[in-house]
Amino acid sequence: MDLAKIIGTVVATRKDPTLEGTRLLVVQPLDEKQNPISEPLVAVDTLNDAGVGEIVYIVTGGDAVSVIPGRRMPVDVAIVGIVDSLSLIDTASTPAKAPSETES
Repeated sequence: MDLAKIIGTVVATRKDPTLEGTRLLVVQPLDEKQNPISEPLVAVDTLNDAGVGEIVYIVTGGDAVSVIPGRRMPVDVAIVGIVDSLSLIDTASTPAKAPSETES
């Protein structure tokens, strides 16, 4: 799974029948610090609940095709979760302990 931010919507008057009931959204892939990486992508919103500005989890390739059980969709990217919060531990500023300090 990767992180992305929803930056837009796609209006499609005709879709593949397997996409009925889903929305297409434009997502910007992000790195772990929420900086944009690569180009924006069109993703199917399997939750039908995500909105512009939200940070979401996406899957790509073969993982995206079958995210809805019993349904194989012709997609490359699928939204599979909405991020409620994200916190990172800055391991670069945390000094590593010597082996003698970790033993009791």
